[in-house]
Formats: sequence, C-alpha cells, structure tokens
Amino acid sequence: MSIGPILSSLKRNKIQAVLIILEIALSCAIVSNATFMISQRLERMERATGLADDQVVRINVAGIGESENPGAQVRQDLAELRSIAGVKAATSLNHVPFDNSAWNGSVRLDRNQRGPSLNVAMYLGKDLLDTLGLTLVEGRDFSPSEYVDWEQFNSGGPALRVPSAIITRDVAERLFPGQSAIGKEIYAWNPDNSPHRIVGVVERLIRPNDNGGIENAGFSLLLPMKDLTMGRFALRTDPSQREAVEKAAIAALERSSNRRVIMEHAAFTDVMRQYYQKDRDMAWLLAILMMGLLAITALGLFGIASFWVSQRTRSIGIRRALGATRRQILRYF
Repeated sequence: MSIGPILSSLKRNKIQAVLIILEIALSCAIVSNATFMISQRLERMERATGLADDQVVRINVAGIGESENPGAQVRQDLAELRSIAGVKAATSLNHVPFDNSAWNGSVRLDRNQRGPSLNVAMYLGKDLLDTLGLTLVEGRDFSPSEYVDWEQFNSGGPALRVPSAIITRDVAERLFPGQSAIGKEIYAWNPDNSPHRIVGVVERLIRPNDNGGIENAGFSLLLPMKDLTMGRFALRTDPSQREAVEKAAIAALERSSNRRVIMEHAAFTDVMRQYYQKDRDMAWLLAILMMGLLAITALGLFGIASFWVSQRTRSIGIRRALGATRRQILRYF
C-alpha cells in the first residue's frame, strides 16, 4: 500500500483529517478505559476464597424473643445438623465470606505498640477448617482444649483468654516475612491484652467484604471460639448432595425450635454469585458500550470516507480508468 498519495490527500483535506484523528483518538481513549475497568471487575470476581466453594451451605436464623438458654440451643442445633446424612461438618460462626456481616480488628506484634501492624477480618467458630474446607499449609488446627465458650466469654465474669490463633498465608508473609509464623505471638482480641500464640497457617481465607481492597483481601485471622449464638450456621457436604442437605438442614432447625425464623439460606456459590452480581452487570454493560462505540466509530469513518470520495468524482474517474478498484480508492480518500 502506497502511503504517499494518502498523506498528500490528507494535506489537501485538513478538516476531514482532523475529524478522523479526533474520532479515532476519542474512541481509543474510551475503549482503553473501559477495558481497564472490565479487567478490574474480572480480577475482583476471580479472587480465590480459600473455601471449598461448591461444598459449603450457609444458613442464617433469627430468634423470636429471648432464649432461656441460647448456648444449649446452639449445641442442640449443631447436633441435629451433624446428624443429617451427607453432612461432613457443621459449625456456628460469626460470618462467612460475602455475608452481610463483617468483624474486623487490628493485629499488633507488641503489647505496647501504638499503631496496628495490620487490619484483619476475624473468623470465630469451631471446626472452621473442616467446615469451610480451608487448606492448612503449616502448623495444626486448634486442639479441643483451646476452644473458648462464647457465652462464658461474654458473660461479664472474669475475662477468658483466647490462647491461640490461626492466620492466613498473606498475614504470615506480611507480619513475619521470610520466617515461620508458627509459635509467634500476636495481640488482637484478648480483653486483658494477652497474646495469641499462632498454631497454624491456612493457604487463604478471603475477607467478608472489600475492606483494604483487593491486595488485602486475604488478611484473615481465625480464633478458637465455640457454640456462637449469633444464628449463623455453615455446613459442608458433597456438591451432588448440597440441595438435599440444605433442605434437610432447614427442616432440622425449624424442628429444633419454633421460636425463630429462617432468614437466609443458600449454597456458598449462590452467595458469591449474588455478591458479584453488580460487578458482572457492570462488566457486561461496559463491554456492550465498547462494542457499540467501535461500531459507531467504524460507521463514522465510513461516512467521512464516503463523503470525501463523493467530492472527488473527477479524480476517482481517472483512477478507475487506470484500473483502481473501489476498495483501493476508499483507502486513498
């Protein structure tokens, strides 16, 4: 393709040339920004959770009136849930990722440290590794003697000490770069400001919300607390049995007490889908707008070229007589 005649033609038609350049530049700028925004949304949706996503079921209940013995009720509920065929593990906990609740706290490496070393999401519950399907990469799970009863912890009596903690790999690498975190002490949640001893590290556990942005999404801390009376339960089962287990769990909880209502229940994959729905919609909207803009730009360029060609009929006739094709002429004008 000969560039010389095209440049010569552009010099003789400066207004049309400027319009073409502006249209292409504006379209490129908008498409670049839209592509960047889409990539951000996709990156956010593709974050690993650390959970066995397709095996976890979440159920939230709300009590009607005051319960005489909420701790005993939770223990009965868990016994009922664990007895369901197909349930591998079940627990009561303070939240699951992407729930409408988030517990955040500060972690310090020294008792007298003024500012926090890190902000983390705190997960409380028993058997969280088994129930959520977390991968232990170093150390061990909590031992039975390390668990603290939730009711006793909040009874207002002598402060109970939470002796240990499990952290994610992201937290370990941030607090103890190049070292093993096992056996190290951190200060986070004990009322008497005593330390938690790190006993394990899990590969990942995503935060319940977007605090700290994507780069801090893996900053989570697990504490050994049992029989939480917050009305939040999680179960783990095989994906093929998930729907049946969810129905059986709802029936078991309703049977266990008639003084509450089931507020929410869903497979964790559905919780994720709902949480990311706005991101998915925005990505599709931007993609459609981007394709529409490209189509409009192409039509605009074609229109300018056609108008340009229509003004050059004499020159075109000479070129056609010399054997130029319609496509070649459009490229020149």
